[in-house]
Amino acid sequence: MKKTYFNPGCALSIYKPDMENKILKFLNESYGDVELHKICCQHNPKLESGSLIINVCAGCDRRFRSLYEGISTISIWEIIDGLDEFNYPDYKGLKLSVQDACPIREKPQVHQAVRNLLKKMNIDIVETEFCGKHSICCGDSLYPSLPVDTIHRKMKERADSMPCDDVCVYCVSCIKSMHIGGKNPRHLMDLLMGESTEPQISDTIKWHEQLQEYIDEH
Repeated sequence: MKKTYFNPGCALSIYKPDMENKILKFLNESYGDVELHKICCQHNPKLESGSLIINVCAGCDRRFRSLYEGISTISIWEIIDGLDEFNYPDYKGLKLSVQDACPIREKPQVHQAVRNLLKKMNIDIVETEFCGKHSICCGDSLYPSLPVDTIHRKMKERADSMPCDDVCVYCVSCIKSMHIGGKNPRHLMDLLMGESTEPQISDTIKWHEQLQEYIDEH
Protein backbone atom coordinates (compact mmCIF):
# COMPACT_ATOMS: atom_id res chain seq x y z
CA MET A 1 0.00 0.00 0.00
CA LYS A 2 1.32 3.44 -0.90
CA LYS A 3 2.20 5.83 1.92
CA THR A 4 -1.20 6.73 3.32
CA TYR A 5 -2.30 9.60 5.52
CA PHE A 6 -5.59 10.63 7.12
CA ASN A 7 -6.40 14.32 7.09
CA PRO A 8 -9.61 15.10 9.04
CA GLY A 9 -9.84 18.66 7.69
CA CYS A 10 -10.25 21.88 9.61
CA ALA A 11 -14.04 21.72 9.83
CA LEU A 12 -14.21 18.25 11.40
CA SER A 13 -11.34 19.06 13.76
CA ILE A 14 -13.30 22.10 14.97
CA TYR A 15 -16.65 20.30 15.02
CA LYS A 16 -15.66 17.19 16.98
CA PRO A 17 -11.94 17.22 17.87
CA ASP A 18 -12.04 13.73 19.40
CA MET A 19 -13.48 12.17 16.27
CA GLU A 20 -10.26 12.34 14.25
CA ASN A 21 -8.51 9.99 16.68
CA LYS A 22 -11.44 7.55 16.58
CA ILE A 23 -11.27 7.49 12.80
CA LEU A 24 -7.48 7.11 12.76
CA LYS A 25 -7.67 4.22 15.23
CA PHE A 26 -10.35 2.55 13.12
CA LEU A 27 -8.31 2.94 9.92
CA ASN A 28 -5.21 1.41 11.47
CA GLU A 29 -7.21 -1.52 12.85
CA SER A 30 -9.38 -2.19 9.80
CA TYR A 31 -7.64 -0.76 6.73
CA GLY A 32 -3.86 -0.55 7.08
CA ASP A 33 -0.97 1.61 8.22
CA VAL A 34 -2.25 5.20 8.17
CA GLU A 35 -0.63 8.29 9.67
CA LEU A 36 -2.44 11.42 10.86
CA HIS A 37 -1.79 14.46 8.66
CA LYS A 38 -2.85 17.83 10.05
CA ILE A 39 -1.51 20.34 7.54
CA CYS A 40 -4.41 22.34 6.10
CA CYS A 41 -5.24 21.66 2.44
CA GLN A 42 -4.63 25.34 1.71
CA HIS A 43 -0.94 24.86 2.55
CA ASN A 44 1.71 22.65 0.96
CA PRO A 45 1.10 19.18 2.45
CA LYS A 46 4.88 18.48 2.58
CA LEU A 47 4.40 14.86 1.57
CA GLU A 48 6.40 12.64 -0.76
CA SER A 49 5.12 12.18 -4.31
CA GLY A 50 2.80 9.21 -4.55
CA SER A 51 1.21 9.77 -1.15
CA LEU A 52 -2.48 9.04 -0.66
CA ILE A 53 -4.62 11.25 1.57
CA ILE A 54 -7.81 9.84 3.06
CA ASN A 55 -10.19 12.72 3.69
CA VAL A 56 -13.56 13.45 5.24
CA CYS A 57 -13.96 16.94 3.77
CA ALA A 58 -14.90 17.28 0.09
CA GLY A 59 -13.11 20.63 -0.09
CA CYS A 60 -9.89 19.02 1.17
CA ASP A 61 -10.31 16.29 -1.44
CA ARG A 62 -10.50 18.80 -4.26
CA ARG A 63 -7.62 20.98 -3.07
CA PHE A 64 -5.17 18.21 -2.24
CA ARG A 65 -5.66 16.42 -5.57
CA SER A 66 -5.70 19.54 -7.74
CA LEU A 67 -3.17 21.87 -6.13
CA TYR A 68 -0.31 19.54 -5.21
CA GLU A 69 1.48 17.37 -7.75
CA GLY A 70 1.91 13.73 -6.88
CA ILE A 71 -0.81 13.65 -4.21
CA SER A 72 -3.88 11.48 -4.67
CA THR A 73 -7.01 11.38 -2.54
CA ILE A 74 -9.80 9.05 -1.53
CA SER A 75 -12.78 9.73 0.71
CA ILE A 76 -13.27 7.94 4.01
CA TRP A 77 -16.70 6.94 2.64
CA GLU A 78 -15.11 4.90 -0.16
CA ILE A 79 -12.72 3.29 2.31
CA ILE A 80 -15.47 2.21 4.72
CA ASP A 81 -17.75 1.04 1.91
CA GLY A 82 -14.95 -1.13 0.53
CA LEU A 83 -14.27 -2.93 3.82
CA ASP A 84 -15.64 -6.41 4.41
CA GLU A 85 -16.74 -5.60 7.95
CA PHE A 86 -18.06 -2.54 9.76
CA ASN A 87 -20.37 -2.32 12.76
CA TYR A 88 -23.20 -0.43 11.04
CA PRO A 89 -25.93 1.07 13.26
CA ASP A 90 -29.50 0.15 12.27
CA TYR A 91 -31.71 3.21 11.70
CA LYS A 92 -34.77 1.06 11.01
CA GLY A 93 -35.93 2.68 7.77
CA LEU A 94 -35.18 6.30 8.64
CA LYS A 95 -36.07 8.43 5.62
CA LEU A 96 -33.67 11.18 4.63
CA SER A 97 -32.45 13.17 1.67
CA VAL A 98 -28.80 13.77 0.76
CA GLN A 99 -26.93 17.02 0.24
CA ASP A 100 -23.99 16.14 -2.00
CA ALA A 101 -21.02 18.42 -1.37
CA CYS A 102 -20.28 20.61 -4.38
CA PRO A 103 -16.45 20.14 -4.43
CA ILE A 104 -16.88 16.50 -5.46
CA ARG A 105 -19.64 16.88 -8.06
CA GLU A 106 -17.37 15.16 -10.58
CA LYS A 107 -16.72 12.13 -8.35
CA PRO A 108 -19.70 9.76 -8.74
CA GLN A 109 -17.79 7.09 -6.85
CA VAL A 110 -18.13 9.22 -3.71
CA HIS A 111 -21.86 9.79 -4.30
CA GLN A 112 -22.33 6.04 -4.67
CA ALA A 113 -20.27 5.17 -1.61
CA VAL A 114 -22.31 7.60 0.51
CA ARG A 115 -25.55 5.97 -0.61
CA ASN A 116 -24.17 2.47 -0.12
CA LEU A 117 -23.30 3.33 3.47
CA LEU A 118 -26.74 4.78 4.14
CA LYS A 119 -28.41 1.65 2.80
CA LYS A 120 -26.16 -0.54 4.93
CA MET A 121 -27.49 1.38 7.94
CA ASN A 122 -31.08 0.59 6.91
CA ILE A 123 -31.78 4.17 5.84
CA ASP A 124 -34.25 4.96 3.05
CA ILE A 125 -33.00 7.68 0.71
CA VAL A 126 -35.48 10.12 -0.79
CA GLU A 127 -33.46 12.00 -3.37
CA THR A 128 -33.74 15.70 -4.06
CA GLU A 129 -34.05 16.64 -7.74
CA PHE A 130 -30.54 18.07 -7.82
CA CYS A 131 -28.14 15.47 -6.44
CA GLY A 132 -24.87 13.80 -7.34
CA LYS A 133 -23.14 15.54 -10.23
CA HIS A 134 -26.10 17.93 -10.49
CA SER A 135 -26.04 18.92 -6.82
CA ILE A 136 -26.62 22.56 -5.89
CA CYS A 137 -24.37 24.29 -3.36
CA CYS A 138 -25.77 24.48 0.17
CA GLY A 139 -25.03 28.21 0.09
CA ASP A 140 -22.06 28.37 2.46
CA SER A 141 -19.44 28.70 -0.29
CA LEU A 142 -21.07 31.96 -1.37
CA TYR A 143 -19.50 33.64 1.66
CA PRO A 144 -18.08 36.31 1.57
CA SER A 145 -18.91 37.15 -2.04
CA LEU A 146 -22.58 37.88 -1.22
CA PRO A 147 -24.31 39.61 1.72
CA VAL A 148 -25.10 37.26 4.59
CA ASP A 149 -28.86 37.75 4.29
CA THR A 150 -28.64 36.73 0.61
CA ILE A 151 -26.57 33.67 1.53
CA HIS A 152 -29.11 32.65 4.15
CA ARG A 153 -31.88 32.99 1.59
CA LYS A 154 -29.93 30.65 -0.71
CA MET A 155 -29.48 28.21 2.17
CA LYS A 156 -33.22 28.25 2.78
CA GLU A 157 -33.93 27.64 -0.90
CA ARG A 158 -31.58 24.67 -0.98
CA ALA A 159 -32.96 23.24 2.24
CA ASP A 160 -36.52 23.64 0.94
CA SER A 161 -35.59 21.53 -2.09
CA MET A 162 -34.99 18.53 0.18
CA PRO A 163 -38.00 16.19 0.31
CA CYS A 164 -37.20 15.05 3.87
CA ASP A 165 -36.75 16.98 7.09
CA ASP A 166 -33.69 14.86 7.87
CA VAL A 167 -30.82 15.55 5.48
CA CYS A 168 -27.59 13.58 5.32
CA VAL A 169 -24.55 15.77 4.78
CA TYR A 170 -20.87 14.88 4.59
CA CYS A 171 -19.54 18.40 4.96
CA VAL A 172 -19.54 20.29 8.26
CA SER A 173 -20.43 23.60 6.59
CA CYS A 174 -23.46 21.84 5.09
CA ILE A 175 -24.55 21.11 8.67
CA LYS A 176 -24.71 24.86 9.27
CA SER A 177 -26.51 25.55 6.00
CA MET A 178 -29.18 22.90 6.42
CA HIS A 179 -29.76 24.02 10.02
CA ILE A 180 -30.11 27.65 8.97
CA GLY A 181 -32.43 26.52 6.18
CA GLY A 182 -34.74 24.79 8.65
CA LYS A 183 -33.79 21.14 8.13
CA ASN A 184 -32.36 18.54 10.52
CA PRO A 185 -28.80 17.83 9.31
CA ARG A 186 -27.28 14.40 9.95
CA HIS A 187 -23.56 14.21 9.25
CA LEU A 188 -22.63 10.87 7.70
CA MET A 189 -19.79 10.27 10.15
CA ASP A 190 -22.18 10.91 13.04
CA LEU A 191 -24.61 8.41 11.54
CA LEU A 192 -21.88 5.79 11.15
CA MET A 193 -20.70 6.28 14.72
CA GLY A 194 -24.19 6.42 16.20
CA GLU A 195 -23.78 10.02 17.34
CA SER A 196 -26.06 13.03 17.11
CA THR A 197 -25.26 15.92 14.78
CA GLU A 198 -24.82 19.24 16.53
CA PRO A 199 -25.20 22.48 14.53
CA GLN A 200 -23.00 24.34 17.08
CA ILE A 201 -22.07 27.77 15.66
CA SER A 202 -24.67 28.71 13.06
CA ASP A 203 -23.62 32.33 12.66
CA THR A 204 -22.07 32.33 9.17
CA ILE A 205 -19.57 35.10 9.85
CA LYS A 206 -18.38 33.59 13.14
CA TRP A 207 -18.14 30.13 11.56
CA HIS A 208 -15.87 31.39 8.79
CA GLU A 209 -13.78 33.32 11.29
CA GLN A 210 -13.33 30.08 13.22
CA LEU A 211 -12.34 28.24 10.05
CA GLN A 212 -9.85 30.93 9.04
CA GLU A 213 -8.24 30.87 12.48
CA TYR A 214 -7.71 27.12 12.18
CA ILE A 215 -6.36 27.45 8.63
CA ASP A 216 -3.88 30.09 9.74
CA GLU A 217 -2.63 27.89 12.59
CA HIS A 218 -2.34 24.68 10.57
